[in-house]
Amino acid sequence: MNTGRTVFSQILDFLPMQEFRKCVARYRGNYKVQHFSCFDQFLCLAFAQLTFRESLRDIEACLRAIHPKLYHAGFRGEVSRSTLADANENRDSRIYADFAQILIGIARMLYRDEEFGLELDQTVYALDSTTIDLCLSLFPWAHFRQRKGAVKLHTLLDLRGSIPTLVIITHGKVHDVNILDDLPLQPGAIYVMDRGCLDFARLFRIQQSAAFFVTRAKRNMNFDRLYSRAIAKSTGLQCDQTVVLSGYYSRKDFPEKLRRIRFFDAEKNKHLVFLTNNFALPALTITELYRCRWQVELFFKWIKQHLRIKAFYGTSENAVKTQIWIAISVYVLVAIVKKRLNLDESLYTILQILSVTLFEKTPILQALSPIDCKTSEGVDCTQLNLFD
Repeated sequence: MNTGRTVFSQILDFLPMQEFRKCVARYRGNYKVQHFSCFDQFLCLAFAQLTFRESLRDIEACLRAIHPKLYHAGFRGEVSRSTLADANENRDSRIYADFAQILIGIARMLYRDEEFGLELDQTVYALDSTTIDLCLSLFPWAHFRQRKGAVKLHTLLDLRGSIPTLVIITHGKVHDVNILDDLPLQPGAIYVMDRGCLDFARLFRIQQSAAFFVTRAKRNMNFDRLYSRAIAKSTGLQCDQTVVLSGYYSRKDFPEKLRRIRFFDAEKNKHLVFLTNNFALPALTITELYRCRWQVELFFKWIKQHLRIKAFYGTSENAVKTQIWIAISVYVLVAIVKKRLNLDESLYTILQILSVTLFEKTPILQALSPIDCKTSEGVDCTQLNLFD
């Protein structure tokens, strides 16, 4: 009989429990709670994310089926659908938001030397958002369209390791450009964003913070060319100019020089115009930086496909935010496990293995290590031969 620990309990060893208790105490999450703590709630929703549970009833049925194993996996309270629903409704989602930021800080330290396709010393961030559609009659607080509800995940992604550095959850009507007001700017870092974030007053704030931005220009942008740099047109570059804005309001918002780069993408047969305040990097590097912004789109696609953030276990704003923050925590936790165990498998593969081995009493490194499926030759077989 294997008396070892379950894979789930071994994963919990990677959680900074002291920091989690601080987050709970900060918002008095366990005030007057006797049987079902904030950590029990976190474990239930983390279990739901790792095993792809569809509903509260699904979570309850599966956890009760393995009731004898729950205590050794870290559960201390009785799991019931109504108790979990009440916790999602009433426990402050900021507990899990703060804890997710702590996990993000740990993951960023582990992935700080990762490559992302360009050899740059600066930290590079990609800023974008994704929309999660909701039923307006069930989620009346999630304003988006007249007959449609939605929430937006505004994400600042560190391209080294694809770790979400900042996640802001809003209703669907909040425009991407407004998130630039809440962005903590890091001097020397490069912020890559789509032209939906093109606001010259906000971009000038990045300039004044000694940071850099790369974005796309709009077609109706008015500017005056000061001078041009030499380019190699065989690379797809069409111009590399230093410009100033000529519109009254735009020049008032951004009174300094800008760099304008025009590039022809032969694969997509498309002309692209980039704006940046970085005059040191080669023009082709600027275009490659914008191409690397696609990693944030892949991040959104990944979490939507492999985490439960499109179907929600509760309808209140607090319940939705709690589920999203715990989903992000699970994503980052799997990334931490991958790095600390030096695993070569992708996050997708690790997540799939965990979904079927979570309550197996197997050493976690053995459970997540690749299995050699090749049959060994020359092994004696005790099965009788039918044909001589």
